[in-house]
Amino acid sequence: MRRCDLLGIAKQTFLIAGIWAVLTGTAHAEDGFNSGDTAWIITATALVLFMTLPGLALFYGGLVRSKNVLSVFMHCFAIACLASLLWLVGVYSLSFSDGGSVNAWIGGLSSMMLLNVGTDTLSGSIPEDVFFMFQATFAIITPALMVGAYVERIKFSAVLIISALWLVLVYAPVCHWVWGGGWLAELGVMDFAGGLVVHATAGISSLVIVKVLGPRSGFPGEILPPHNPGMVMMGAAMLWVGWFGFNAGSALAADGSAGMAMLVTHISAATASLVWMAIEWIKYGRPSLVGLVTGTIAGLATITPASGFVGPIGALIIGAAAGWVCFQMVQIVKQAWKLDDSLDVFAVHGVGGSLGTLMVGVLASESFGGMGLPEGVSIGGALGVQALGLVATCVWSAILSIIIVKVTAAVTGGIRVDKESEIEGLDLTVHGERAYHLD
Repeated sequence: MRRCDLLGIAKQTFLIAGIWAVLTGTAHAEDGFNSGDTAWIITATALVLFMTLPGLALFYGGLVRSKNVLSVFMHCFAIACLASLLWLVGVYSLSFSDGGSVNAWIGGLSSMMLLNVGTDTLSGSIPEDVFFMFQATFAIITPALMVGAYVERIKFSAVLIISALWLVLVYAPVCHWVWGGGWLAELGVMDFAGGLVVHATAGISSLVIVKVLGPRSGFPGEILPPHNPGMVMMGAAMLWVGWFGFNAGSALAADGSAGMAMLVTHISAATASLVWMAIEWIKYGRPSLVGLVTGTIAGLATITPASGFVGPIGALIIGAAAGWVCFQMVQIVKQAWKLDDSLDVFAVHGVGGSLGTLMVGVLASESFGGMGLPEGVSIGGALGVQALGLVATCVWSAILSIIIVKVTAAVTGGIRVDKESEIEGLDLTVHGERAYHLD
């Protein structure tokens, strides 16, 4: 067969395929279902789960001492399993279903166990089971973020109980307020991917746990540096890649909004990384790998609430602010407040998410290249709503976390391991394993 005949057949095949795609796409659009959106959110779901397993586990694991690295892995993996089941049993329903007369505050129980959800049930343009799984990965990573605050000294049973109660009593209500049609959603609060729902809640709750738990033995003078900075970098790199699913996936569509969210996420992370590195270089005379990638996480956390509302200019500003503010907060928390927020969960995630939540009230304006504020809403009005949402989220998280920790302590006989276990390391004393055998 001649080459021109092959080209002709190929052109006809592509033409027929194109016509078929248009016809089927139109049909799906009429039904509300969009295969492109669905494919992207399935991919984004895998990316966000990849953030926790193994990204966050490796990031935190490299930061602790070698005798505790497996305990960190265990915390992250066990929380992922526990949160998945709780999400199915009822936390998803409390977060996203209609709560009736109390819908401003909490969802109902109509979606427990997904009993009323079939494969043809839609949430917007995607199947609800896909939306369920996407949001499940957020519920997984949020309590897992808190692991970094209490590493090397907490009982494993306390980790499980605190995480379970926290998902029901803190995460579900705040998630409903913001994303499930609750009172903050009605006010028009802007939180594209979790500045309030994920980072502020986890950051404030971490600080409460740290205050009750107390510092590691030897804090602050005798705490050893990260045992494996290379592992920290690998985990941070996985988090950076996964964060595209986190932020761009929150558009819940394969469209320009998702593309811009991905772009600003990347710019903010890169900017914050360089700012953090520069501060270290100037202050200590040398840049560190751990500092560079900690700046990356600060930039990612801070852009999260703003990622669907700001443009590249806003991303540069947010990234620069994240690098500087979060660096200063690390010093303040540990040196001025004397709190052993071991892996800087509050200083990076809590402060970063809160900072981004406030900054989006300004940088979403078209004056800064943003997507624009809602009609009739001024920058001052937007800032007021953002501040109210932040204060409400922080107060709720703090109060409920105090209660959760007290209840957990009563059940477990205290949430801290004994001194001998802490000195020997949790890997061996709690889990009976070692991460490294160098004999």
